[in-house]
Amino acid sequence: MSVITATSRVTLHFELSLEDGQIVDSNFSQSPASFVFGDGSLLPDFESALLGMTAGQEASFAMPPEKAFGAHNQSNIQRIPRSQFFMDLEEGMVVSFADMSKNELPGVIAEIGEKEVVVDFNHPLAGHTLTFRVNIVAIEEAAV
Repeated sequence: MSVITATSRVTLHFELSLEDGQIVDSNFSQSPASFVFGDGSLLPDFESALLGMTAGQEASFAMPPEKAFGAHNQSNIQRIPRSQFFMDLEEGMVVSFADMSKNELPGVIAEIGEKEVVVDFNHPLAGHTLTFRVNIVAIEEAAV
């Protein structure tokens, strides 16, 4: 019987949900997803939780913020002059910004004032404990 190791290709159904049970992402009603361990598809702590599981096994893991998308960081909330926006804005809208290195950085419009706009650059799931539910469909040795 094969078990998930750090060299596995894993095919699985997964679901992420918040503490209140709200489902954030799920593929249980779709085709299963596949990833190669360590390819960056899953957060490292999510991958680690799968080690030792076998095909057909189902499990749920509570992932605190520090093992998921991090704590909500107040310094990731920025106030930007309204004059720098050349579009219609709505609260909750995701806007793409460029950082100093010209990398794309998404921010959520948190508040729109007359003179400034509050933008939250935290990951939308930061600060949340998530339940990571999985059903392992298949395990293969990844091609090297």
